[in-house]
Amino acid sequence: MTSSAGRPATPLAFGLVFIIPAVAALGLALGGLLPLLTAALVFVLVPVADALAPPALGNPEGDAVPARWAFDAWLVLWVPAQLGLIGYGLVLTAGGARTPAELLAAALAVGLATGGGGITIAHELMHRRAAWARALAEVLMTSVTYPHFQVEHVLGHHRNVATPRDPASSRRGEGLYAFLPRTLVGGLVSAWRLEARRCRNLGLRRWSLADRRLRYALGLAATYAAVGALFGPAGVAFFAAQSVVAVLLLETINYVEHYGLARREVSPGRFERVRPAHSWNSPHRVSGLLLFNLPRHADHHYLASRPYPILRHMADSPQLPAGYAGMVLLALAPPLWRRVMDPRVDAWNGAQQSPGQTAFESLA
Repeated sequence: MTSSAGRPATPLAFGLVFIIPAVAALGLALGGLLPLLTAALVFVLVPVADALAPPALGNPEGDAVPARWAFDAWLVLWVPAQLGLIGYGLVLTAGGARTPAELLAAALAVGLATGGGGITIAHELMHRRAAWARALAEVLMTSVTYPHFQVEHVLGHHRNVATPRDPASSRRGEGLYAFLPRTLVGGLVSAWRLEARRCRNLGLRRWSLADRRLRYALGLAATYAAVGALFGPAGVAFFAAQSVVAVLLLETINYVEHYGLARREVSPGRFERVRPAHSWNSPHRVSGLLLFNLPRHADHHYLASRPYPILRHMADSPQLPAGYAGMVLLALAPPLWRRVMDPRVDAWNGAQQSPGQTAFESLA
């Protein structure tokens, strides 16, 4: 990632994400409804910072990642930080001295950290070829009760994005609350089918742990059994609640990233290749650092193997009017979302059909 002046962001800058679990842990320690400070950080301070900071428009030179170990260190360090935060929440839950409202506030704080930071980091890791990276991704996704996302996202979403086959691609006019059940159910069904096909192609024997359908189910069962044994029913409820927050945040971001964009069907059942035109890009600097350049989503889909430090800002892709946190808030109000986004979708799609037009000049 480079600044608008062309200077690359240092590895240290991406450590900004650890502010989220730190604030969540502070809120848990202070008790009451103070865990809601995490929501204020994510949905108030971050959008304001995105609006005030200059956009990150520069791009890295070449495909080499300088000091890659330093960039990867944040990914590895996040794993104990996330597990520690969840564990801290479970310990407080088992104490039994908190009201239901306080426990919900705590689950919201932890879920914003595990969903905003944890799933983003798991997403980066699941695209890596190294076994250690994929193993850490599995740990993180199991800790939010959503391990099948690794199968569906890598094998399904990246192939079918911006087509009717993809449950994670939101359609023009589709509100968030209609999208969520479609993607939640469709993603699980797609992951099952994709893994079944992979296992058949590899000739895996029945009950092999290499079959992720079995391994993920056993991992979740063991996780919930351990939580129940150590922290009781309240702990299980807390663990599930923070998972729900994390997953809903993930799928809302999915909703934002591809809303209304579609690939042309060049022949029956065959679509044009994925291009930067099929993902919304966001140059907002603070969100980019907090989310490990995930808002440079157009380049991610163009070349999914590109590691986060060298993802590029795609000026020729459709641009979101706000950072991810602001867009999540906007998505929660479907009429307002459609008022803001549908004209942009129509302008962009019209420009794609008429080469040479600049879709967003009149909407800036």
